[in-house]
Amino acid sequence: MADDPLRGRKVPEDAVQYSVFLTKPSLTDAEDNERKLLHLREQILTCFANILVQYIWQKQPFSLKFQPEAGSVPAHIGGCTEFGDNVDDEWFIVYLLQQITKTFPELTAKVGDNDGEFLLIEAADYLPKWLNPDNSENRVFFCRGQLHIIPCPSRPGAVGWSRDKMPTISQALALLASDGEACLASSKIRSALQKKLDGFPDKIQTGFHRAHCFLPAGIVTVLSQRPDLLAPAVSAFYLRDPVDLQACRSFRTFLPETRVLTSVTFTRCLFAQLRQQTFKPDRRSGYSLPPCTQPQYQAHELGMKLAHGFEILCSECRTPSSEPDAPVSCNPQWKSFLKSLKKNDYFRGELDGSKQYKELMTSAEHVFKQSFLCTPSSCVKSPGEEVLQILQSSPYDLEELKKQEKHLPPQDSDSWLELTPQDLDQILQERAGCGASGDMGRRTGERNAAGGGEEAEQEASYSLVAVTEGMKNFINTMSSYEGAELPWFQANDPFSFDADSVTSALDKLLGAKDEELDSDDLEDDDDDDEEEDEAFGFSAPQKQSGAEALNSLKSYMDQMDQELRGTNVGKSFTLPEKQEDKEANPSGAPKAHSSTEQEGEEIQPLDVDLNLVTNLLESLASQAGLAGPASNLLQSMGFHLPANSDRP
Repeated sequence: MADDPLRGRKVPEDAVQYSVFLTKPSLTDAEDNERKLLHLREQILTCFANILVQYIWQKQPFSLKFQPEAGSVPAHIGGCTEFGDNVDDEWFIVYLLQQITKTFPELTAKVGDNDGEFLLIEAADYLPKWLNPDNSENRVFFCRGQLHIIPCPSRPGAVGWSRDKMPTISQALALLASDGEACLASSKIRSALQKKLDGFPDKIQTGFHRAHCFLPAGIVTVLSQRPDLLAPAVSAFYLRDPVDLQACRSFRTFLPETRVLTSVTFTRCLFAQLRQQTFKPDRRSGYSLPPCTQPQYQAHELGMKLAHGFEILCSECRTPSSEPDAPVSCNPQWKSFLKSLKKNDYFRGELDGSKQYKELMTSAEHVFKQSFLCTPSSCVKSPGEEVLQILQSSPYDLEELKKQEKHLPPQDSDSWLELTPQDLDQILQERAGCGASGDMGRRTGERNAAGGGEEAEQEASYSLVAVTEGMKNFINTMSSYEGAELPWFQANDPFSFDADSVTSALDKLLGAKDEELDSDDLEDDDDDDEEEDEAFGFSAPQKQSGAEALNSLKSYMDQMDQELRGTNVGKSFTLPEKQEDKEANPSGAPKAHSSTEQEGEEIQPLDVDLNLVTNLLESLASQAGLAGPASNLLQSMGFHLPANSDRP
């Protein structure tokens, strides 16, 4: 098999790698494939320009670069994006790839990170048993907007690829082109993945956080034209070291005397990184904070931290050249790019030439340069150099910026930063897919705590029955050497019981019908036992019928019960109290038994469900609300028992 360059390429940590292929590439004309891919690349970036322009990336943007054919990997367009601490960037790229293959059916996309085929992690509960991280490479693709998995053939001649062999990209594309329907992932897998992608592209706006900050006028000017430069500034402050802080002892670029109140749009990840760090500025910097009780303390603190980040960026770079860059209007692709932006109402009705229109145009030009003009040799400007270049080309009016302080939009609440234990439990339940049973358990606990009645008792009884049924399913589930498999049990699913089937199974097991106990296998086993007994000098007993063998087995079991009664094993189980004992001893005092009475006392049947629930509740109580084996096992099966309201 030819070497696959994508297979040996290791994806950096906190990065996502993606490739977009022609589903049916030309096998003979490489130039035609390149021409098609470059044309489709232009169409893709133009089609999705509206959402790409407004997005703020944590570290690196989404980009599509042409990659020529190498080995068994055909020519394609793709890239690798570092998303840092903001995993939403990774899932936004997954959404983009899904929409790209949906809009352009002739394309097929592949995505992965340092975990491999991470899309399968979201649908781990529904994957076929043969699929694992060792054989999943080059099997997972987006095609026509849907997730496809190259199957493992279940019979000779079926569509797929053996689990023991890894297909190349070309072989996988050939299967998708010829038998796409057979490669379509199951509805449960696609639904689990779609649940992760639901909310895009509206999630872009809901993921923003708008906060008021006291910033130097130069930073306000930079962010008005390039909101994306906020991310490297926050990162510079977040990852600062003592050498970086030396540049902030005396600010040279962003003087504290020019601070004005402005509204800054963060992503939630960037805001949390800036907000949650404790930092006191150097006295020589000129940045001082008001008392914590002042209403605008947070605006001063956020602005001070952000100013330090921008100052660090500018201190690490050289002074940019005064020669302006070539205008993007000279590029023939700019017209179609701008037309797509206007079609999708990117300028929000702003008049051509207005201040807001110019700021939006500057952001669009930057995205165009990143997507169409940026090559490894041309993209040499650091974020600090871009900041200094904007300051040189765009002088600001301090008085005008101060007038705008009165017309700022309200800032967003930061209550989402606080996570209560109840919120964490709800997130874990939603993540585990056990919201139904968890809600039922919470409702049960609330009703019992409030006093409840017959309905609450019935609901509590039903939930305990669900727990016992789930434990039985767990015990009876066949697992492999890779570990125990937990059966998902939903308490609101209908319960069916086939009495005839159970009776028939018990009859065959216990030998209630003599004619069903005749088995050649049992006779063979008896013959083998006789031969072994004779070989060791034992006399072989007479053959017993099925009923006699059953009676003999029961006799052995009775003798074992009698022997166990003399030990402490029975005291570890909870036995149901007899009705006559309740009537004879209504006070509940312990009753003394003589040894003769104990020997003649009838052995009571053991209630397995009662002991199971009792032991589980005792184990949960001993955990004192912390994580433990009982709670972990129950939650993994979809059960969430309420807190113990009987204890203070």
